[in-house]
Amino acid sequence: MHKGFSALNRRFVLHELREAIGASHADVVLLQEVLGEHKEHSTRWERWPEHSQYEFLADTLWSAYAYGKNAVYPAGHHGNALLSKFPIAHHDNHDVSVYKHEKRGLLHCVLAVPDWPQPLHCICVHLGLFERHRREQLQMMRAVMREQVPADAPLLVGGDFNDWRESAHDVLADSGLREVFITAFGRAARTFPVRLPLLRLDRIYVRNVAAQQPQVLTGPPWSRLSDHAPMMVDLQL
Repeated sequence: MHKGFSALNRRFVLHELREAIGASHADVVLLQEVLGEHKEHSTRWERWPEHSQYEFLADTLWSAYAYGKNAVYPAGHHGNALLSKFPIAHHDNHDVSVYKHEKRGLLHCVLAVPDWPQPLHCICVHLGLFERHRREQLQMMRAVMREQVPADAPLLVGGDFNDWRESAHDVLADSGLREVFITAFGRAARTFPVRLPLLRLDRIYVRNVAAQQPQVLTGPPWSRLSDHAPMMVDLQL
């Protein structure tokens, strides 16, 4: 989300983001860097929403939403969010911060998908900038999955892994996860920077579900809305 601003913070694009995400017709949306509150921005920028960014984005399209507060500062706070057209039966936010000045989290939501015999577990991820921190955070993620996600349950793990060295794949493969772009095309997707994607930072991993037609959303309008290119995939049991 880049907190609702364009890549270089030149424009406030939250309304355009809501329109673009809505046009994707996604049932479930995993977001990072979502502002829950910012007192200074709310008085500076025209058309700033009265409520949180995740509530503004959900609007009437996604009846359920969850927010995981990660970073807190004098003006407000931001974190991960999940929007869903299906009921959210339960959600937890797990603090996986390793360095006190770089707050990171995992937002775990359990969704009641109609006609699915088991709920869908979704973990919205935003990992650290340093590889040593990411290694520790991946181990904390594995612990969350072991403790809170049944081995036979449908599972989606997605978000900004900041894993430009692509070292997360082997770690998560041990937990039965497979990355949807690697499965389909042999390599993780290039998603950053959005205007000329070179680095493979963002991921979608699944377990106990079939993933079809993974794609990176590039070009207008996405190229002027954030610093990362968003990704999409169809899931089936």
